[in-house]
Amino acid sequence: MRPILMKGHERPLTFLKYNRDGDLLFSCAKDHTPNVWFADNGERLGTYRGHNGAVWCCDVSRDSMRLITASADQTVKLWNVQTGAQLYSFNFDSPVKSVDFSVGDKLAVITTDPFMGLPSTIQVKRIARDPNEQTSDSVLTIKGPQGRINRAVWGPLNKTIISAGEDAVVRVWDTETGQLLKESDKETGHQKTVTSLSKSADSSHFLTGSLDKSAKLWDSRTLTLLKTYVTERPVNACAISPLLDHVVIGGGQEAVHVTMTDRRAGKFEAKFFHKILQEEIGGVKGHFGPINALAFNPDGRSFSSGGEDGYVRLHHFDPDYFNIKM
Repeated sequence: MRPILMKGHERPLTFLKYNRDGDLLFSCAKDHTPNVWFADNGERLGTYRGHNGAVWCCDVSRDSMRLITASADQTVKLWNVQTGAQLYSFNFDSPVKSVDFSVGDKLAVITTDPFMGLPSTIQVKRIARDPNEQTSDSVLTIKGPQGRINRAVWGPLNKTIISAGEDAVVRVWDTETGQLLKESDKETGHQKTVTSLSKSADSSHFLTGSLDKSAKLWDSRTLTLLKTYVTERPVNACAISPLLDHVVIGGGQEAVHVTMTDRRAGKFEAKFFHKILQEEIGGVKGHFGPINALAFNPDGRSFSSGGEDGYVRLHHFDPDYFNIKM
């Protein structure tokens, strides 16, 4: 499994997202400019220029026509995927950390950071079909808990919003009223900041990664803790295979503690676990810094990882990967 090395970013990667067809891969980084790549050969198609700060997160519409990006420059921008043109910019009073399109792409859930005395918020925006009719009004605003919310996504059928972040608690909110419906248990839940949250293909369950060196699998409706995967290092990224009972987990130290002359150069690995048995299957090494982003292609036949080293590594699985017996 020789990876394809994709060099287009000048700063650490923050997020990776495939479109639904799995032919395009979108990458976000701290260098202000999201990129789009061909997902089969890693060729870069184009960039989306306009942000003025680190881009933390993105999502792409079901028809692959619209890209939405969240940035530390206190904006969320909508883009035309094909032309790279900026269609609209939502302005906020604080940095924006996460963005996620609803099923149907009519809504987007956005999280803003605590900033200058303002609390973190979860906001829902209506996404107009015609960019000329787009407004910046929030359909719903939830005042968040203490600390930053690192990720918020839509629950099944857009009925709920699932959020997680610095206070280590996973929360489920009602989309209509903004009421808090469920919270993860302090004892069984994460003990440190939740860095990442990734849904299964059918949204029935989701995976969270945390600095407490574990990833956990939850039921989306009941918030029941289903599985825990334990690693040796803080987890920055995680993803669920849409094809096999596998999850992939990546991480490393906090960016602050990385020395460039580490003897473990190239040893940061994406670890694969059996989703049900919770056992480690294997790992893919190669990044020269912590892994900050992971994504499976929707067909489950390849995955990509984005590192603190500024590289995206695209891996097409070998045939024997599909025959691993536990």
